[in-house]
This record gives sequence, structure tokens and C-alpha cells, in this order.
Amino acid sequence: MSPKKEVQKSKIWTDDEKSAMRERAKEMKAEARAGKDRAEGVKTILAAMNALPEPDRSMAKRLYEIVTTTAPALLPKTWYGMPAYANTEGKVVCFFTPASKFNARYATFGFNDSANLDEGNMWMTSFALTKLTSAEEAKIVALVKKAVS
Repeated sequence: MSPKKEVQKSKIWTDDEKSAMRERAKEMKAEARAGKDRAEGVKTILAAMNALPEPDRSMAKRLYEIVTTTAPALLPKTWYGMPAYANTEGKVVCFFTPASKFNARYATFGFNDSANLDEGNMWMTSFALTKLTSAEEAKIVALVKKAVS
């Protein structure tokens, strides 16, 4: 009988980070099967949002409405288990990171390098969110419009 190997805890990744990576691996397999199927993406993102605790759930759902209305060409999907929106090439343009995902003080709405937000040599790519009022919503609409322009 061989001795049982002792599983060593990673000192690099937290349990939350490892969970996010496992989610991403599942997503990549599902994407390979479904391709750019909008209906599948909507189903997946709605399930992810419904699984969130409040206030993240309400914020994610409102962001979904804002992004899908402002940029209907973006494909809803999940990315590391979080709500995200990709261009026709499948590259994530913007995403929502719930505060609950990593036990953070605030949620974030961010943009990847496929977003057209370039402004000189330095620009914002991520925004902390504690609440969505009409002022924040207006800023997000303007950023999403610029990101897909």
C-alpha cells in the first residue's frame, strides 16, 4: 500500500481565488460547446446574478439592464463566475465584481483592454460601487457607450 499523499494548502491563492479559477474553467468548457449563443449567455448570467446575496444581486441586475440596453451588441456571459459582457470576438469588455465574491468592502464595475476607454497615457478601468443612483447610472452609460465605440 502506498502512503497517502498529504495535500498542501496553497500559500499563493485564497480559497475564493481558487473557486473563481474553477468557475472560469467551467465557463470556458461551456463556451466551447455553446459558442456565441446569446440565449445561453443570458441564462448563465441570470443564474449567476440570482445566486448573489443582496445588495450585490440588485446591483448586478441593474447593471445588466444598463449594459444590455446601452450596448445590445455585447454578449452577456459569466467570467470567473461573475456577470460580464463580451464583444463579438468573445473578449470581455466590462464586468461586475460583487463585493461578496471576495469579501470586499465594495463591488466594482470594470473594463478590460478590449474596451475603448483610452485617454492619453492613463485612464480608469475599474470603479468602486457601494450604491447605484441615477448619477452613477449615467456615468456607467457614458462609459459603456465609449467602451464599445
